[in-house]
Order: sequence, then C-alpha cells, then structure tokens
Amino acid sequence: MTTRRVVLAGSAAVVAGTLLGTSEAQAHPRPGAKPTVVLVHGAFADASGWNDVAAKLIRDDYPIITPANPLRSVASDSAYLASILATLNGPIIVAAHSYGGIVATNAAAGNPNVKALVYVAAFAPDEGESLLELQTKFPGSRLNEAALDFRPYGAGLVDGYIKKEFFRDVFAGDVPKPTTDLMHAGQRPADARTLGEPSGAPAWQTIPSYYLVAKHDQVLPAAAQRFMAQRAGSQIREIAASHVAMISQPTVTADLIKRAAR
Repeated sequence: MTTRRVVLAGSAAVVAGTLLGTSEAQAHPRPGAKPTVVLVHGAFADASGWNDVAAKLIRDDYPIITPANPLRSVASDSAYLASILATLNGPIIVAAHSYGGIVATNAAAGNPNVKALVYVAAFAPDEGESLLELQTKFPGSRLNEAALDFRPYGAGLVDGYIKKEFFRDVFAGDVPKPTTDLMHAGQRPADARTLGEPSGAPAWQTIPSYYLVAKHDQVLPAAAQRFMAQRAGSQIREIAASHVAMISQPTVTADLIKRAAR
C-alpha cells in the first residue's frame, strides 16, 4: 500500500507539473505562434468529421482541438465548450458545423481570446431563436420527422437519429456511399429537446465571423445559411457541397479557417 501511494503521489506530481508547464507555454506563446483552432462537430456526427480539415491545419502548424460535443442540450453543451475555451490562452479560432454552430455562438460569447468564428453550414442564431425555427424559416430541408428515428432513454427523454434510407441523400449526398454507411452506423444522436431550445446572446455580435454556405444542403437550406451569415456580418464563401462540407470539401473549409486566423 505504501508503494502504491508513493507511485500515485509521484504520478500526480508529474501530471501537475506537466499541466503547469502547458499552462505556462500557453500563457506566454512564442512570437508568431498561430491561434489554436477549436473544431466543433454537430449532431448525427462526431469529431472525426473534421479529420481531413484538421490534418491540413496541423500540416500548417496550427494547434488543433476537436472536442466531443455532448449533444445533450444547447445550454449544457455550450457550457461544456465554454469551459474548454477557458483553458486556452492566446488567440482562438472556433469553427463549427451544423448544430455545433449554436453551441459555439453561445460558448464563445464574452471570451476575449476568441478572435473569429467560422460557421460551416452551421446554425448562427440570434438570441431567443431555436434550431427548428431557423431550419424551417426557408423551404428546402429534408430532415423532418419521417427521416428520423426517435429512441427513448432515461426518464421521458428521447434521442434522434437519421434513418439509414435517408442518411446519405439528406446528410451527405456528395460523400461516397461506403463512407456514409460508416457515418450512419457511428452517428451520435442529439437529444430531441435541443430542437426547440432558445439560444442566448450571440457571440457573432462582437466577434468577427466567416461563413461557408453549402449550396446543396438538404438539412439546413442554403437560404437560411445566407440569412444568418448576412445578419451576422460574416465574410461569406459559397460552395457546391452537401451539409457535410468539411468532409466533402476539406481544402476549401481549411482555407476559410486559415483566412479567419490571419
């Protein structure tokens, strides 16, 4: 037992020292250091959707974090992301896809280190707006009740998944079928309550933003994306892509993030 305690104490000291060193390095970034890029995934997906974009940014020496978005509620997911952002010193770029946009819009508010927001076919709500309100503001979304499986969990709680027969056409029409089959099998559901949950004060009111509009999006219509981007005063780029533009067009997505990081 004594040996075990010594080992554990020694391990704790090493971890504490490592964290202290990391904190010091972040507090005093080297001259010319690039901003940390935080990549936020949305519903029906996980952080691996950013892999190709992250690889391109890493090759250009950008520090990257791709946290797991809990997908439980707008308020709790935003608080979780805000807690991650609070651990980072130096400039930060937050890039978000789909539902990740509402999370980033709330989480980045009031954080002086966040220098830019990058929305990739993402929700950029104003205060009080919900996902469902923005998704149905303009015609064109095919992500409706018929396309979803609802599975109960816990006491009165329900998760939503995209049905296999709709997944590729609605979510990722320009991604090869073998890939979308895997994406469907590994999709992470969102709590259905997130659809109607109102957003808080938007970070885009005080933080510069960039928006990649996916013109062939069957989840969040391009018209809704343009509306949100224009309202936020974002620098806008449009591309012929499905909802998962960061997967089908990783070079364009990475280039927009790099532009935001300049």
